[in-house]
Amino acid sequence: MKGKNKAGKHQRKGHKRITRRKSGNAFPFKKPNTARQYFSLSPKNQETWDSIGHVISKIRDGLTLPKAAKEFGLDRNTVIRLGRSALRKQKNGRFVAKKTDQLLRVVNVLSTGRKEVATRDSRQASVVGGHWAAVQRYLQTGDDSALLRFKGKRVTDASGKRHLLLTDLAELNRLASAGVLSFESMYAGGAR
Repeated sequence: MKGKNKAGKHQRKGHKRITRRKSGNAFPFKKPNTARQYFSLSPKNQETWDSIGHVISKIRDGLTLPKAAKEFGLDRNTVIRLGRSALRKQKNGRFVAKKTDQLLRVVNVLSTGRKEVATRDSRQASVVGGHWAAVQRYLQTGDDSALLRFKGKRVTDASGKRHLLLTDLAELNRLASAGVLSFESMYAGGAR
């Protein structure tokens, strides 16, 4: 006589229940390759994707994968699955970050105002991060020396468009007075 087990599979009476293993594809989203795909993700999934980029950066700075993943509340396997192209497996089985990667990052570039820009080059994202750090240093201390190295510099987005980084002190002061220059606003959705 046949019956149904909890998984919905038929089984013969007296036989062990057939159970299904959870699929390894139990992730809520596929990694985005374009800005359109990124913005179609839910805010929670955008935050998870942003954290993947942060974890890769931390690994590049010397933190181990498990520690970096834990710091951002991610599972090690999630980082490996979604950030695999940015990682290299060593002979000892540990994962390290490649020197550069092409993971999509959506960052806020401070140009003529604040613009959300998608880039597929970790070096471009690092330039944007360095620029934001220089801006914050200027706003907090009045020291504009770090901003000088960004004068005339541009970052290139995923579509090849170049964006001039803002170094004009009067404009930075104006934007700071308007309250749009917090470090958290560096990443897209920073106001989340």
